[in-house]
Amino acid sequence: MMESEMFRWPRIVLYDRKAQALGRRHPWVFSGAVRESEVGLCEGDIVDVFSETGQYLATGHYGEGSIAVRIFSFEPVVDLRVMWEERLSEAFQFRRLIGLAVSPETNAYRLVNAEGDGLPGLVIDWYGGTAVFQAHSVGMYQERARVAEALRKVFGSALRAVFDRSASTLHGKLEKARDGYLLGNAPDGPFIRENGLKFRVDWEAGQKTGFFLDQRDNRALLRRYARDREVLNVFCYSGGFTAYAAAGGARSLSSLDSSESALRLARENVAMNNPEGIPHLVFQEDAFKFLGGMQEGAYDLIVLDPPAFSKGPSSRHSAVQAYRRLNQLAIRRIRKNGLIFTFSCSQSVGLELFSGAVTAAAIETGRSIRVLHELSHPPDHPVSIYHAEGRYLKGLVLHVR
Repeated sequence: MMESEMFRWPRIVLYDRKAQALGRRHPWVFSGAVRESEVGLCEGDIVDVFSETGQYLATGHYGEGSIAVRIFSFEPVVDLRVMWEERLSEAFQFRRLIGLAVSPETNAYRLVNAEGDGLPGLVIDWYGGTAVFQAHSVGMYQERARVAEALRKVFGSALRAVFDRSASTLHGKLEKARDGYLLGNAPDGPFIRENGLKFRVDWEAGQKTGFFLDQRDNRALLRRYARDREVLNVFCYSGGFTAYAAAGGARSLSSLDSSESALRLARENVAMNNPEGIPHLVFQEDAFKFLGGMQEGAYDLIVLDPPAFSKGPSSRHSAVQAYRRLNQLAIRRIRKNGLIFTFSCSQSVGLELFSGAVTAAAIETGRSIRVLHELSHPPDHPVSIYHAEGRYLKGLVLHVR
């Protein structure tokens, strides 16, 4: 193949001293590393990246912000259709390898986890026959038709629909983005199985892609600890942790969220997984206000799973203070020998910072606390060893005496 056929995309040239990061396979090129680029590039264009000496380095999507290129291939890309079929097939085979794509107990998992699967800016979640596509970059959004067709070829008749849920993630970048079905239609019953439990998923209007698949293993762990405990699930969304507590034999169940629609979904999901009829109360209120006014000793298992308090480095400090305050309220009021499952999904707040915030909260209460588990996301949310920024979910299980 001639070089002109191999390198078919507009070129970006990096300063040699800045090209080393791509040599280490980091998937981002920052704007300060760019020496020159072709005139007329638009957000989302595919570009080939070269060194000053003319060495090919990678191929990716061009961006106009601080991240100038998001790399999706370290080899020249000639045929995008073939590339997508190969990459999605690899992603599916990996989920088979770890036992998720063939599990009789679970039919929902993350198929593509952005940089963790070598596809920055793209998330695809599989919900029992429906693939929910979510682009976090304009470049990946522009690939949606090819992705949908590649999914059809990889999954065959097992694929019933592909739903694009990118409007919220591209808000401010691409105003024309609209959610909708790329293939197929809405199923009659949008239900999934997870570890033998049943859940309704609202991928059309719910949070993220409809369900927090990254908490699957952590919910299963809570189930082991829930027996005979009075459980409070704060920021419950669709009631995942509450449903697992019911299945684990909790004495009582409480779900708290500020969203009325989330609580409706939580009621339904808990009812489907609560054959013993364990009492389930729901509270629509601000979490900090509820915890601040909560009677001490009312619960002996509390889940704190808030939305991201930080969207980037500029809000990191305020996020750490929010985690400290939230955990302090829960630690102060939980019953003796209680358990707290506490989480952060703020990418800019690492485990050390999060643990420090929880430790500060513990010191303020003066209670004796042990860490039983450090938690993260499951293997269908892989993190590239070259991209530490991909570690976003972190959690601790605390025993409070």
